[in-house]
Amino acid sequence: MPSSFRDLRVWQDAMKLSVAVYHQTARFPKHELYGLAQQMPRAAVSVASNIAEGKGRGSDRDRGHFLFQARGSLLELQTQILIAEQLEYLGHDQTAILDDISNGVGRALNGLINSMREKPVGQSGQRPTIQDQRP
Repeated sequence: MPSSFRDLRVWQDAMKLSVAVYHQTARFPKHELYGLAQQMPRAAVSVASNIAEGKGRGSDRDRGHFLFQARGSLLELQTQILIAEQLEYLGHDQTAILDDISNGVGRALNGLINSMREKPVGQSGQRPTIQDQRP
């Protein structure tokens, strides 16, 4: 397992998504300053931040909690991207780029979450319980 959250490809991709969202929302109409133009970057930053915070946690349960938070923020962002496209704040090409990056982050997050669920008992980095030690 990578030693730092910075080594996680999903975190790196979430960072790319955050930067792309910031670039796109900077072009939104001024009347959206406190609407989607503010909500979308917050959701994008939340994805990367929760991945990093989860990496720093000591148990799989805690890590999983933050990965689920990241996934929730990603779904929120994907919804906001579609709204921005329907409002014509984003063109089809910009939407496609953000969708592509966000879908990749989603696949990677789902893979991490699923790999944590599939770990054999005692492989979580935690000490086994008495029940784990029974034959």
